Amino acid sequence: MLKYIQTIVCSFALICLCVLQSAGQGAAPGADKSIVKGKIVDKQTSLPISDVSVTELDADNRIVKGTKTDIEGNYVLKISNPKHRISISYIGYKSITQAYGGRTTINFQMEDANTSMNEVVVVASRNVDNGMMSVKERNNTLAVSRVNAKDLEEMQSASIDQALQGRMAGVDITATSGDPGAAMNIRIRGVSSISSTGNPLIVVDGMPYETEIPSDFNFGAADEQGYAQLLNISPADIREITVLKDAAATSAWGSRAANGVLLISTKRGAQGKPSISYAFKGSASFLPESIPMLNGDQYSTLIPEAYMNRIGTTMNSQNVREFNYDPNDPYWYYNYSNNTNWIDEISRVGHVQDHTVSMNGGGEKARYFASMGYYDQAGTTLGTSLKRINTRINLDYNISEKIKIFTSIAYTHTDQNRNYLSDKDGAIRGVAYIKMPNMSVFEYDEQGNLTPNYFSPLSNVQGTYSRIYNPVAMASKAKYAVLGERIVPRFQMNYDIIKRVLKASFDVQFDINNTKNSSFLPQIATGRSNTETVVNRAYDGDIDLFNVNTKANLTYQPTFKNTNHSVVSSFSFFSNDYKSLNQEIMTSNTASSLLVDPATASRTQNEELKSVSGMSETRSLAGVLEAQYGFKDKYMIKGSLRGDGNSKFGPNYRYGLFPSVSLRWRVSDEKFLKGIKGLDEFSFRASYGESGNAPKYDYTFFNRYSTFGWSYLGQSGVAPSTMELKNLKWETIHGTNVGANLSLWNGRFRADADLYRNRTTDLFFNGLQIASYTGYSSVNMNVGTLDNQGWELAIFTTPYKTKNLSVDFNFNISANQNVIREISDLYPSSKGDVTQLGEYLRLLQVDNPFGSFYGYKFKGVYKDKASTIAQSQDGKNIVGPNGQIVYMRFNYPNVDYVFQPGDAMYEDINHDGNINYMDVVYLGNSNPKFTGGFGPSISWKNKIKLSTFFSFRYDYDVVNGTKINTSAMYNFDNQSTATLRRWRKEGDETSMPRAIIGGGYNWLGSDRYVEDASFLRFRTITLRYTFDNKALSKMKLKNMSAYVTGENIFTITKYTGQDPEVNATGSDPFKMAYDYSMTPPSRNIILGLQIGF
Repeated sequence: MLKYIQTIVCSFALICLCVLQSAGQGAAPGADKSIVKGKIVDKQTSLPISDVSVTELDADNRIVKGTKTDIEGNYVLKISNPKHRISISYIGYKSITQAYGGRTTINFQMEDANTSMNEVVVVASRNVDNGMMSVKERNNTLAVSRVNAKDLEEMQSASIDQALQGRMAGVDITATSGDPGAAMNIRIRGVSSISSTGNPLIVVDGMPYETEIPSDFNFGAADEQGYAQLLNISPADIREITVLKDAAATSAWGSRAANGVLLISTKRGAQGKPSISYAFKGSASFLPESIPMLNGDQYSTLIPEAYMNRIGTTMNSQNVREFNYDPNDPYWYYNYSNNTNWIDEISRVGHVQDHTVSMNGGGEKARYFASMGYYDQAGTTLGTSLKRINTRINLDYNISEKIKIFTSIAYTHTDQNRNYLSDKDGAIRGVAYIKMPNMSVFEYDEQGNLTPNYFSPLSNVQGTYSRIYNPVAMASKAKYAVLGERIVPRFQMNYDIIKRVLKASFDVQFDINNTKNSSFLPQIATGRSNTETVVNRAYDGDIDLFNVNTKANLTYQPTFKNTNHSVVSSFSFFSNDYKSLNQEIMTSNTASSLLVDPATASRTQNEELKSVSGMSETRSLAGVLEAQYGFKDKYMIKGSLRGDGNSKFGPNYRYGLFPSVSLRWRVSDEKFLKGIKGLDEFSFRASYGESGNAPKYDYTFFNRYSTFGWSYLGQSGVAPSTMELKNLKWETIHGTNVGANLSLWNGRFRADADLYRNRTTDLFFNGLQIASYTGYSSVNMNVGTLDNQGWELAIFTTPYKTKNLSVDFNFNISANQNVIREISDLYPSSKGDVTQLGEYLRLLQVDNPFGSFYGYKFKGVYKDKASTIAQSQDGKNIVGPNGQIVYMRFNYPNVDYVFQPGDAMYEDINHDGNINYMDVVYLGNSNPKFTGGFGPSISWKNKIKLSTFFSFRYDYDVVNGTKINTSAMYNFDNQSTATLRRWRKEGDETSMPRAIIGGGYNWLGSDRYVEDASFLRFRTITLRYTFDNKALSKMKLKNMSAYVTGENIFTITKYTGQDPEVNATGSDPFKMAYDYSMTPPSRNIILGLQIGF
């Protein structure tokens, strides 16, 4: 694989050198062409203007060629025909066009223009490209959102999805963790499938970019947090991002776009002298305040009390030596008489340095853009870091007037260090919260001397590894490294069969992606014996992905003498070949295990120790026919038809056909609205489309066989393990969308609104439970219907604008709801045991949203014995058959625990005196009701700019798992300071139950731990200063700006956990938002500098 990568790199490097040489030759003066040169300045200030577009126009106003002015306002242009004209343009100035007339020198003075008017012209001339066909933005019939990556360049983000949080209507992005390199969850208009991850398709420069975890990728920590493939796209290389949202827009991309499409355009070269840019960002990162925990003294008071409440006698500190505190026993005394804040011990100030160098330029024949970046981040948790080196070369070459070639090659190297245990219950921060605070980080010897060795005892009252361990030792000594190498070469050729009428293009892209996971767990991090296979464990896993995408496109755009008509049509053919190879091996303690009796099974038998490998291949084919017709630039209609074929299906339903239609009516061009002053644009849009979704797993339709490790009379055999699925069908999304676009006062107010509804039919359900007499226990089938609906609103305003001062304000909000309409009786309808610590019941019910969870209603604490008496619905005491008093019980007759004073009080829904499944009720839903963002920006003389941005999520429920673990008072774990107000004696009135080790049911899954995690976050504030061109010209600099940015300044929320931005995790329909004490987002102070040469 490495040799193959080297071959491709060398080949592309050779191409790059040839094209760059051609670019220089193309720029050389030709003997047969006239040369005109001159200088362009501001008419008022007489200062030179750089980057002015200077073009040669023919008799039909078509651009023949062009260039740009340098930092001193100078330009040089070769004229091909003396009858042609010269045109200059620059945003914010009036355009000028003059006849060439054979002159050798032409100087220009540009006048300031109304910037708002120019912005309207620019927007009107921009195109919207869904990756297949490009149309004018004002004639777009689809639901799309777009953001210029320049607006995000001051942020610290390692990947572009981090920078987009809250900035686009209908696009909800949440972090899986605050650790370096952690992935983001991206949801475009909610979730349309319950069997997929829900993340959108990423398309870079018109070609798909794989970001999903392969179905056979099962590495130990390869979860949503760890497999962050958007890290391979440098934010500095991105020019623009467009999101396709409605079914008519995404249908062109087929099954891979069922959850929306994120189109990313990278920067490309411009004709002119080489321009070199350097950008630097440096930051310091600080964690927000942690949840206050008990210190060693407070903890040492809590535990004996909890022991007394459970056993009924005082704790014998001679037997529980962690609480003996006897100076005559120095080893135990010094190692267990501390006030350790474990959260502080594993936390640090993080830092980032980010360097990017880029160069672009070119001549008449060739243009180039090249960049290289280095990103280095140290996380706020010990043992976490991310380093990345990225390079990109984009080359454009005009072979002739008809043939153009576009090539690119991108290479990324990432080196990520994660905590060995980083997800869910094993999260190192979660262990740090509950680790006993009287314990020392480093070990004291028998004489009471502090040693450099980590104190990791085999076990103590809290238990042993893997439940508990020394978090500092684990963060410092245990290693988990993720090494990534990705190279993506691409080649595109465009051929103008009939100039500006019929064009053909062909693209081919190779994607070679290698990810290597390696980890080591030393004995000192666990405290377990050296002879156990659970320690000194080494793991190595490789996954090699090879993806080939091809696209052939034919675009037809005829011109009509009657300008009332316009037509754009295209036909595209796709192929995708995807291959993955994976190898895993885990070994442990081979040498020391020989010291153990060979008869001990644990020496040689451990299901986690393995050596496995796997391979999978997938192929998909597609053809797309699109056409758009416009009449009088007022009425536009677009239709498309896509045929998809995918090897994941059986022969009966391998191919699917998915149509779409959309239209736009520009009402503002109608006569009855012509007289309204200030109205620039008012349009209605409507669309309907279908898109298909393929199964998540490969080879699902095959009937597979297994030995199951069984034998009979010494002979092994095989038996079917999975059912053949010839009739598995496409999961189909039927989407409707209506929208409106409004622009007023020369673009100073713009609003986009959309209302949508998507219905997914033939839902994929994995693991339907069927009768065992069929020979199988489960099967995958198409059963079920899901509705997903909502609305979006985006507003862009410039409320105040003068020559020197401009104030902008942007706002977006969206709402989304999903509801299950149909479900199979064979599918497990529930998950979760509400009798276990902190567990919640999750149900799939018709006409209810998924992501919902159920549990008990917490009513407070029984303050005395009388309050534990069971009462009927009319408020009277329940009396037993013999007239005896009936006290509240839990789960009678299975458990029959009688509630005591100080215990948690749960609502007895049916008033039978027994808290059980009959008292479980709906508690919340993890899907936010509203999401969005807003922020103003102020610009003065185009030199000083202050911009801010806020994001919000409203009305979504999170299970505060950290609160469960730090207030249950069920075992020897440390607890939060909230437990200081716990119940201690009869008559106490409080909402915090008593402490009782190993007893009671104060920790049941109830609304006590369910919190509304709505928040408003001050996400960024940036102050930027752009230096004066006149001063820079003396230093031979083209431009320079400096800025300071603050990120995550503060968050307004009622949520009591670490951070309210908790996303629903998991890959099944029972997932919900559960706070596992992952690393929260940090507050960042960023200093940045950008220089152009």
